[in-house]
Amino acid sequence: MKTKDFLIYGLAVVINLMFFGILIIMIYKQTFDSAMLNTMVGTLGTITVMVDAYFFGSSKGSSDKNEIIKEMKKPLN
Repeated sequence: MKTKDFLIYGLAVVINLMFFGILIIMIYKQTFDSAMLNTMVGTLGTITVMVDAYFFGSSKGSSDKNEIIKEMKKPLN
């Protein structure tokens, strides 16, 4: 696995864990009226959707296509 891939997957895992961690803390402590916590959950929720859209949406397919084209351009030895 390339370093770039490792960082992308690591960041995706961290973002998703943060989202669910804060959501669990919010439910456990019942702090639904806290504006700061609601803002954090909204922001992390948006980022989580973006990360999931990258891995399961058209951005991942486009990235895979670019890698295939790059491999096709390599000279044959």
